[in-house]
Amino acid sequence: MTELAGASSSCCHRPAGRGAMQSVLHHFQRLRGREGGSHFNTSSPRGEAKMSITSDEVNFLVYRYLQESGFSHSAFTFGIESHISQSNINGTLVPPAALISILQKGLQYVEAEISINEDGTVFDGRPIESLSLIDAVMPDVVQTRQQAFREKLAQQQASAAAAAAAAATAAATAATTTSAGVSHQNPSKNREATVNGEENRAHSVNNHAKPMEIDGEVEIPSSKATVLRGHESEVFICAWNPVSDLLASGSGDSTARIWNLNENSNGGSTQLVLRHCIREGGHDVPSNKDVTSLDWNTNGTLLATGSYDGFARIWTEDGNLASTLGQHKGPIFALKWNRKGNYILSAGVDKTTIIWDAHTGEAKQQFPFHSAPALDVDWQNNTTFASCSTDMCIHVCRLGCDRPVKTFQGHTNEVNAIKWDPSGMLLASCSDDMTLKIWSMKQEVCIHDLQAHNKEIYTIKWSPTGPATSNPNSNIMLASASFDSTVRLWDIERGVCTHTLTKHQEPVYSVAFSPDGKYLASGSFDKCVHIWNTQSGNLVHSYRGTGGIFEVCWNARGDKVGASASDGSVCVLDLRK
Repeated sequence: MTELAGASSSCCHRPAGRGAMQSVLHHFQRLRGREGGSHFNTSSPRGEAKMSITSDEVNFLVYRYLQESGFSHSAFTFGIESHISQSNINGTLVPPAALISILQKGLQYVEAEISINEDGTVFDGRPIESLSLIDAVMPDVVQTRQQAFREKLAQQQASAAAAAAAAATAAATAATTTSAGVSHQNPSKNREATVNGEENRAHSVNNHAKPMEIDGEVEIPSSKATVLRGHESEVFICAWNPVSDLLASGSGDSTARIWNLNENSNGGSTQLVLRHCIREGGHDVPSNKDVTSLDWNTNGTLLATGSYDGFARIWTEDGNLASTLGQHKGPIFALKWNRKGNYILSAGVDKTTIIWDAHTGEAKQQFPFHSAPALDVDWQNNTTFASCSTDMCIHVCRLGCDRPVKTFQGHTNEVNAIKWDPSGMLLASCSDDMTLKIWSMKQEVCIHDLQAHNKEIYTIKWSPTGPATSNPNSNIMLASASFDSTVRLWDIERGVCTHTLTKHQEPVYSVAFSPDGKYLASGSFDKCVHIWNTQSGNLVHSYRGTGGIFEVCWNARGDKVGASASDGSVCVLDLRK
């Protein structure tokens, strides 16, 4: 399990503090698919306590687990089907890893139930029997172990009685020796098996490599890292203002924030809190929904945000709400300004994409062409864009056209991200089918089908080099980030991988090129931000934060990298000498 949002990998390696919540395991399957609000009253085996569990509560914990584990698309789909957005649960009050914690408590209850006598003593004086989660929900396994313990206890009692009888007729020394041999030989073997079983079980769960020891020569010192705190939940996204050192961040606490890191700001960084509210009963109240996407316009005067509450919003750089854009019928997954700055493009879980007039806040056109949630969008020019979806299709659409101008098909699983190259001639896409594909508007099939990753590819980025960039004399590259813990750099002209970057130990969620294309930043749930030389593939800088990294981004000058993390922190790395 990946380390996310406080669900640290240590929960897989050691027993946590546990109480009694066995019924969660029993009811989980029954609750799936039910309408929110259903109540289930349960009592303990002895009837001392009574608990009330709602399907809303269980569904919310499952939803949060999917989010924290990096299953973003599954979380959005599950959230829609289970009506998470309609629940009254305040997600900011629910601690990270809540589902794992409650399952551990239920598991401890089952272990105790097997291993402890009616009088509260432990069988054999031995530690509580350790179970796997699957063992705990299988009645046959539980009953078999209970019976085995009871038989073992009866056998020990009979052996002790036989030893006592033998002592009455044998020499005291011999009787003592015999009794010791009968009473202690087998328990010692059992203890050894339990310890080995615990070790083996721990090793089978801990299938990730140990955290990488960062080379002191490349490690970014703490004096060069500024950690910004204020968010109360995971920080999913961050983006630098294109003209100044303002860093925007979006979080699960239903806020976006603008951090001022300009050199002339007084006393270090300051923050503006952009609260995402909805109208209820004539009052603005917090939406309690995740901020899922954000993007600055080209001249850095306006920030657009998308939220799980289904609204897009436009904010001024000083934190004032300028417009609220509401036409999606579900969460917004992605949003982008066009280069001209007059339109905003959004992708929704309602299977549609919308072009908005940034000046009036009105929807110019809604495109209902996908058959499943739209996951990403990218502008080709000021009026034409591409969109991708869990339906495995890519549509190229144009403002004013009532059908796609092009549809690309070829992926065999969800298409996670799409990006046009700087010239707008080539479109790259990546998918859960572990492939990276390059498309041209001049062809029906992909011109490159790049297969090298061995797990899902989460995101891709083109380098700001080659034609139509400020670095025209440098070759264009494409970077891909995967759940296989690697980043790959691709020469698209030849269709080959030039470098495989392998220092990360967990899934890589974000990559970003420096403005000159000479460096690549990558962020992973191993809590590390790595900076790579794109020509040599060498690691040149590295920083380990305090939470899994969701997003990395460069400022316009290319001397600072921002990163957002699962523990609610945002860090800024100063790469100046």
